[in-house]
Amino acid sequence: MKVDILLGLQWGDEGKGKVVDVLTPRYDVVARFQGGPNAGHTLEFEGQKYVLRSIPSGIFQGDKVNIIGNGVVLDPALFKAEAEALEASGHNLKERLHISKKAHLILPTHRILDAAYEAAKGDAKVGTTGKGIGPTYTDKISRNGVRVGDILHDFDKKYAAAKARHEQILKSLNYEYDLTELEKAWFEGIEYLKQFKFVDSEHEINSLLAEGKTVLCEGAQGTMLDIDFGSYPFVTSSNTICAGACTGLGVAPNKIGEVYGIFKAYCTRVGAGPFPTELFDKTGDQICTLGHEFGSVTGRKRRCGWIDLVALKYAIMVDGVTKLIMMKSDVLDSFETIKACVAYKVNGEEIDYFPFDIEGVEPVYVELPGWQTDMTKMQSEDEFPEEFNAYLAFLEEQLGVPVKIVSVGPDRGQTIERYTEE
Repeated sequence: MKVDILLGLQWGDEGKGKVVDVLTPRYDVVARFQGGPNAGHTLEFEGQKYVLRSIPSGIFQGDKVNIIGNGVVLDPALFKAEAEALEASGHNLKERLHISKKAHLILPTHRILDAAYEAAKGDAKVGTTGKGIGPTYTDKISRNGVRVGDILHDFDKKYAAAKARHEQILKSLNYEYDLTELEKAWFEGIEYLKQFKFVDSEHEINSLLAEGKTVLCEGAQGTMLDIDFGSYPFVTSSNTICAGACTGLGVAPNKIGEVYGIFKAYCTRVGAGPFPTELFDKTGDQICTLGHEFGSVTGRKRRCGWIDLVALKYAIMVDGVTKLIMMKSDVLDSFETIKACVAYKVNGEEIDYFPFDIEGVEPVYVELPGWQTDMTKMQSEDEFPEEFNAYLAFLEEQLGVPVKIVSVGPDRGQTIERYTEE
């Protein structure tokens, strides 16, 4: 058996959680392979809305195994709050959620360091969520991290050493802080974590594959936030691309099957960083309002713009996408004209590839007629208006990959699978 991978192709917030939930019935296992509680996956069904930060989005399907992989960074306090909220809603996590021993822990001092580093940057802030993600991955790479498995092995000594090292850095930055409440909640989270099954996730996943089990790997954030291939330095601290599933779960490249790439019918971005198709007019505000574009974790207003096919083609290339999934089609239902960026102008020269630096590039647009039809009640592609089908055909021609699933609303049921020829 091979694993299938689902990931975002833009700057995050593409709607991955909903699609994982929709696809989960086809799989035995859902495994999260990178990121931390800075990622918010929103799911809506049966009149309820849930926001997952660290827990895989397959958790609502009762008979599935859900795995938090080694590539994830985990905050015990935030995990406890998230898990307890789900359990209060009637979802039994302890029976079906496994946590990799090799996943790194976000310490209270990591969160303080995150704030201190951002403050020190002044106007050059990256716009982090302040959850301690970057400092945790920094410790991982510098071989100073504390992992989930360490909870069972000489934990107090390892925690104390990491805390002392962080406090020395904070002292050098002259940053004032109070750890009391953060540390109290964190240690309560550690005790709560002990109720879950800690696993060697690379062995577990490969054993499940050998048994013929089907596995869906869930990514967080989006390709354009990848630490290597995103719009650096305005990126996250992990590999959000397809290859991140190999290192974040211990799966060999030859075990990868389908790669589902998710994108919005338009584009959004949160925080600082270049955004070629960003709109600063009423159209941008309208997209934001209609799409409810506010961060599920931070509540921050998202920057909105037209779809960027240059960046999308780049993401499809580095991810090896085999099937596309378009989200929030319904947000554009009322627009008379839809624009799509097909090239960039750089110093007066038109290019159709994603360059080293996208700061200041000028988007080159084509215009397509809008469908001006309410699609939220549609149940099949047979109901799609002619203009929407033309938009899909245009995207498939430009991107070279079929759009297999279209979302026409936030609910689980507002998802239409297309039976296109490949």
